[in-house]
Amino acid sequence: MMKVVKFGGSSVANSEQFAKVKKIIDADPSRRFIVTSACGKSSNEDHKVTDLLYLCAAHLNYGVSYHEIFQMIVTKYMEIKNSLGLKLDLGKEFQKIRANITSDLNLDYLVSRGEYLTGLCLAEYLDADFVDAADVIAFNFDGSINMKKTAELVRAKVDISRRVVIPGFYGCLPNGVIKVMSRGGSDITGSVLANIFDVDVYENWTDVSGFYVADPRIVKNPLQIPRVTYSELRQMSYMGANVLHDDAVFPVREKNIPINVRNTNFPENPGTLIRNDFTEDDERDAPPVITGITGRKDFTVITLVKSHASAEPGFLRRVFSIFEKYQISLESVPTTVDTFSVVVRTKAIERKLYEILGELKAELHFDDVRVDQHLAMVAVVGRAMKNMPGMSGRILSELGAKQINIRTITQSCDELSIVIGVDNRDFSKAIQAIYNKFINEERQGLSE
Repeated sequence: MMKVVKFGGSSVANSEQFAKVKKIIDADPSRRFIVTSACGKSSNEDHKVTDLLYLCAAHLNYGVSYHEIFQMIVTKYMEIKNSLGLKLDLGKEFQKIRANITSDLNLDYLVSRGEYLTGLCLAEYLDADFVDAADVIAFNFDGSINMKKTAELVRAKVDISRRVVIPGFYGCLPNGVIKVMSRGGSDITGSVLANIFDVDVYENWTDVSGFYVADPRIVKNPLQIPRVTYSELRQMSYMGANVLHDDAVFPVREKNIPINVRNTNFPENPGTLIRNDFTEDDERDAPPVITGITGRKDFTVITLVKSHASAEPGFLRRVFSIFEKYQISLESVPTTVDTFSVVVRTKAIERKLYEILGELKAELHFDDVRVDQHLAMVAVVGRAMKNMPGMSGRILSELGAKQINIRTITQSCDELSIVIGVDNRDFSKAIQAIYNKFINEERQGLSE
């Protein structure tokens, strides 16, 4: 068995966290390919290294001294080196970074140094080979990862018989210039390597024990999700449940490689397992009806009314083209015979709303156009809901009993998710009501 293991910033925040990482790696010889983020915060008063590096860049751009901030980074890594008894020459590395950024500031190069330095420290501490991501993660000029070239470089540079540490978050363009991913991109690096090595499991170690049925800030002590499919995860992450970087799913899903989200601080917890299909597992151990409840606030609903609109060929296409012209993505389009609504994120449309309304009226001659703002979307996700007749009705009934007004409802044909629109002020109340009705009552039924 082989595994790729990725450690987030909180997992490598200081020397104590490094010691936890070592125990995790030593406990399982199959944890051979190790991807690391930059050092994160070790306390509320601390700072993420990547944030400090971005701040250094801002100071350099404005001609302000960056040395005090840079020294905070130096101090953080020297504490790790000295506490762990490492021998690498960090002074030389910091000297090189200073020389590069003062002569020709490349923002991507600078902010990638957090992962680079953390990788150097971790590799020595774990007695592992260090492979610079710049030597193996190949970007195209459009910013996408060249998987074919990356696979060739990885196989040429990595000795699979040994442990290897590869920094996450960055790689190299064809011209040799460092290129970083979006924040959280170390998840993507781990996923790409898992795909290339065709590993058995991709373990993603962070500071939470996997996914929870609901946000702990809304529901007290929510249940942990033991198993979730990629399709369920996609639905949940789109509506706000973010533990993994969205783009980290695709390279492993392509080969049906499971992702196991684990907690560095509680390694005995099995975490959440993510896979394409759990049919066999579900037959042995039936999953709960609802896998997760999540959502987002601040949507705008534009309701359009026109008699016989459904009989006009191409009518919806003409509506959509106006939104496309203004680069507005549509979240949902609930329809009836002569009325349909367009749900969009308020932030995306607020500065263009009146121009869009003007074009809709001028081009399509609606009988009425209404705008409702301050809407929240609550997504109820679960692969087992299709086996529960009347699930939508039961959810709506429970929300009605709690005096929560339903503004919109959309259910996918595969019955994987039900998305309900409520007022922003009812967002938390709606999630709590659904959780109490379907999760707590189900738990009570099982315990009786």
